[in-house]
Amino acid sequence: MEINKNYSEIEYENAKKTVKEKIGFYWHLTSYIIVNSYLIFLYFQGKGDGQVYYFWPFWPIAGWGIGICFHAIKIFGFFNTKAWEEKEIQKEIEKRRKEREKFGI
Repeated sequence: MEINKNYSEIEYENAKKTVKEKIGFYWHLTSYIIVNSYLIFLYFQGKGDGQVYYFWPFWPIAGWGIGICFHAIKIFGFFNTKAWEEKEIQKEIEKRRKEREKFGI
């Protein structure tokens, strides 16, 4: 695969790594949905006689759901201070560049 010459090799590798991490998250989410749907199916199969039973699938759904949330935060950067810091650095660089251009420095 040919790399676009507008990007450096490092930028390309970083982007490739990020895409692989996102794909991993989506596989994690897919397995969460499939497995927990099956657990809920098993729960309703066991009810049969209409009696009220303890909803035991709650625990794997909740526990694994917390893991999914942390995985999403890591991948998409909700609290990702490194990504935020990089954006702020870029903003500051652009701000200073515009100020230099404005004053002809």
